[in-house]
Order: sequence, then C-alpha cells, then structure tokens
Amino acid sequence: MKMENLIINKLAGAQDTEVVLSHVALPANTTLPTHWHPGEEFAYVLEGSFTLWQEGEDDQVFKKGEYGVVPYKKVHTITTGENGAVLLVFRVHEEGEPERILVET
Repeated sequence: MKMENLIINKLAGAQDTEVVLSHVALPANTTLPTHWHPGEEFAYVLEGSFTLWQEGEDDQVFKKGEYGVVPYKKVHTITTGENGAVLLVFRVHEEGEPERILVET
C-alpha cells in the first residue's frame, strides 16, 4: 500500500478536528488490516475497485467513479480485486489522534 497525505488541516469552527485528504494506491488482491478511525472516512475510487466490509453490515463493492463512507469509529476493512485500487480518501478526524486503530480479529 502506498499512501500520501495531500492535506492535513485544522477544521475551522470545529474544535480539535482536522481534515485529512490522502491519495492511496492499493495493489491487486490486498486486504487491509481490520481497523477503525477516530473520524468519518469517505473513499472515492479513482481506479480499480474495492470491497468494503463493515462490522454488522453487508459487504459493498465500489468501482471507479463511486465512493464509500465509513462512519465514526466503525470497524472495517477493504479488499481489492485483481486490478487493485487507487483512492482519494477524505477524513474528518479528531486532531492529534492516530489515523487508524488496528483491531484484532
């Protein structure tokens, strides 16, 4: 996985909150570790596709031009298909917290 944070900026009008915008490239047939974020996450698919698993929800598949949303502190993971995926990820995040918290499965 290759991730580059393009923007990290304090959110005006929302104390202790920041916006994080990342460009993420995931290789084919990759599953990320199960985790959650201290904020809401929006992932827009620039290339390829991914399957989003969220605890207690049905799997969802997202393709180029579509986006998925992960609610605040929702345990989840994504798996890419044979073409991998390139994503633009936007998070509204608790300032100073780690970007992701791993969950043992």
